[in-house]
Amino acid sequence: MKASQTETVLITGASSGIGLELAKCFAADGGRLVLVARSTEALEKLAAELRRDWKVEVTVLTADLSQPETPKRIFAELSAQKISVDVLVNNAGFGANGSFAELSLPRQLEMLQVNITALTELTGLFLPGMIQRRRGGILNVGSVAGFVPGPGMAVYYATKAFVLLFTEALAEELAGTGLTVSVLCPGPTESNFGSVARGKKVRQIKTSKMSAEAVAVYGHRAFRKGKVTAVPGMQNQIFVFLNRILPRPLPRKIVKRYNSTTD
Repeated sequence: MKASQTETVLITGASSGIGLELAKCFAADGGRLVLVARSTEALEKLAAELRRDWKVEVTVLTADLSQPETPKRIFAELSAQKISVDVLVNNAGFGANGSFAELSLPRQLEMLQVNITALTELTGLFLPGMIQRRRGGILNVGSVAGFVPGPGMAVYYATKAFVLLFTEALAEELAGTGLTVSVLCPGPTESNFGSVARGKKVRQIKTSKMSAEAVAVYGHRAFRKGKVTAVPGMQNQIFVFLNRILPRPLPRKIVKRYNSTTD
């Protein structure tokens, strides 16, 4: 999918990390951006930078996707402004480290709302217009976590499995419509994800991390090339490959060890 001068790109979770870097990638294409996150200050700062560096039009929407009414509100606000979204980037999401029984149930249900329900609803709201116009697409941000069960972060890994399988199925359903559907599946990335997921706890096993910029550049390029499943980084690609050939119980034991933390 090639960029268009009139293309409008909506990015959720755009205030930091991969979402922020994806905003820069799409701004470089010259289209219009709609940035969504909870922090107005962070969004306005990014919007000013994008307007200055790329001379693009940027709309800021402060919204909390953990609230069930938010996707409809975003769609209604943009419709009222006669803004048609061509590319939807579902990047917003978070994790929580700990055993399912010990973690707060409301917090885990909130994770389902953000990582699955909001992503699905936003896709369902904006997709009909894309199909009608026969242009645009969906870029969902998943994770290598979606390829394996995740003891120690069971709900988070399960949400990313949904994102992976939903995106791949959607891509097949929309083949021939002129739309591009991709899922970006990063591994450990330099961002605030870990501090949100683990708090002050520290992983017992250390792994190298990709920069959020490198992940975003890879995902943006893969989307433009029409690649359905994009796994950035050799380390992550090897992980996904090994998961396919190892006996099924082994990956979950490895992941359980990987997700173990100390205070």
